[in-house]
Amino acid sequence: MAGADPRDTERDAILRALAPVVDGIAATFGPVCEVVLHDYRRPERSVVAVAGTVTGRTVGGAMSEIGMRMLARGDTAEPELNYVTRTGDGRLVKSSTMVLRDSTGAVFGALCVNVDVTEVDRVRGLLDALAGPEDPTGPIGPTGRPAPPADAPVTTFGDDIDSVVEALLDALLDAPLRGRDQTWSGLDRGRRLALFRGLDERGVFAVRRAIEQVAARLGISRASAYSYLAQARAAAADAPAGTDDTSQGAQP
Repeated sequence: MAGADPRDTERDAILRALAPVVDGIAATFGPVCEVVLHDYRRPERSVVAVAGTVTGRTVGGAMSEIGMRMLARGDTAEPELNYVTRTGDGRLVKSSTMVLRDSTGAVFGALCVNVDVTEVDRVRGLLDALAGPEDPTGPIGPTGRPAPPADAPVTTFGDDIDSVVEALLDALLDAPLRGRDQTWSGLDRGRRLALFRGLDERGVFAVRRAIEQVAARLGISRASAYSYLAQARAAAADAPAGTDDTSQGAQP
């Protein structure tokens, strides 16, 4: 087909080769484990293989907030290993996201492993209580680091990309506006650009129709949303290395 990327044949072959690995890993670790294979070339239906039911993903489903963040980083994306998040229903999940690259080094997908450690955390808490006072250094969480599981961020997993985008909008738009008792019209230009840059860095605008979702939430026109996005990207490109102007409107 005219205009097709010749690397797609190679990428398709890599994904086909990894499909049995998905089943093998999930079978090894049992019902607490889920393995998801993503094709980043199609964010709205990136799941090409899945085994296990930790997050309820299905083939043809959308990528999560984590995947969108990887997508936004492009070829600079690196694996994120052994991190902990919470699902919307409160379960604690330990995950690793390993990016897939073709022979040119371009990132085109990811292999994700999710393990439900909710019961492990409950047992650990019970053992801590039985053992007596906590160690002054604090409990060791599922990541192997002294970070309380309660601090794990909530992550939206879903087959519908619109719900994932909506969750990011809730975090990066609603919360900052409510916290400062402000409306969009009350934000200065710097805060507006920070919000758009925060969304852009999380891969939101790689999703079709996302600009319409953002515009509708803010009560502005699509043209205005495109304008703010262009300005935010220009400001990011002009910013000195090591600076971050999203602190007013976005949290990691």
